[in-house]
Amino acid sequence: MLVECSDLDEALGLMAALQRQPMEAVEEIVPGARSLLLRLRRPLTHREEREISGRERAEPVGEAASQVEIEVDYDGDDLEEVAELTGLSPQEVVSTHTGQFWTVGFCGFAPGFAYLRGEHDRLRVPRRSTPRTRVPAGSVGLADQWSGVYPRRGPGGWQLIGHTDRPIWDLRREPPALLHPGAVVRFVDRHG
Repeated sequence: MLVECSDLDEALGLMAALQRQPMEAVEEIVPGARSLLLRLRRPLTHREEREISGRERAEPVGEAASQVEIEVDYDGDDLEEVAELTGLSPQEVVSTHTGQFWTVGFCGFAPGFAYLRGEHDRLRVPRRSTPRTRVPAGSVGLADQWSGVYPRRGPGGWQLIGHTDRPIWDLRREPPALLHPGAVVRFVDRHG
């Protein structure tokens, strides 16, 4: 079942409400930017459908409510371009990136890739006009309203502002993904 929401806050609030008071019919909850995909054990009754739409939104619980700190070397290939696009100096880009909390909205694109929304839009920049064929694992980027950390090497079109050595996806860890929807991330300048 796909539940459409007005925005990310509503989607995360409904997810938290469903986590706080689980429904027997709901097996898995997968958030999106403005939706929740509910994987069901069985079809919902009309009463259960109304209950979902009427749920009062809640704050994240459990793992989703955790705070993760990620140290970053702000040496990305696109740091100067991001500064130009935002009207900030490169150091102001770094201080703006580290000076706010980022909330994991949802995961996708690649295993462990989390879409992080900041507290404000001062770093809102477009994706690159030409994507790179190889972005190194640990690269920290910006695109539109999101920030993210590439969990493995691969293609990508985000503006790269730095990199981290912290493993974002590790199959030896349980769960393998460091970041989960609803978690709060704080970026720290390794040299700041």
